[in-house]
Amino acid sequence: MVTGVRKEGLTAEIAVRDHRLISGVVEKLGGHDEGLNPHELLEAALVGCTIITAQMYANRKGMKLESTDVTVKVVSESKESSVISREVSFRGDLTDEDRARLAEIVNKCPIHNLLESQIKIDTVVK
Repeated sequence: MVTGVRKEGLTAEIAVRDHRLISGVVEKLGGHDEGLNPHELLEAALVGCTIITAQMYANRKGMKLESTDVTVKVVSESKESSVISREVSFRGDLTDEDRARLAEIVNKCPIHNLLESQIKIDTVVK
């Protein structure tokens, strides 16, 4: 579970277990660029999940994966359809087969699957 509260201006403090992070917006939107904006947090979730999923698989299979380098960008968005681009590269002493399998595996990371699913948000106002 993730919780959050407004701090000052257009800043949110987000809490997860013992971790805290700040989300804000850039000055041209009325903020002071205090932290990642909400779109960047979403992009960061896909980046982190991609990297961790690839490394977990590589560790289990004994692959010599040094790093998975990932760039994610929300390209377009609407209520009907959105596009997120993701560039992935693998570093390490890997065979062509290792790279091909890792490419398949990153498309199965939980955040990738969540973002490609039909999402319904249930909101309760207290």
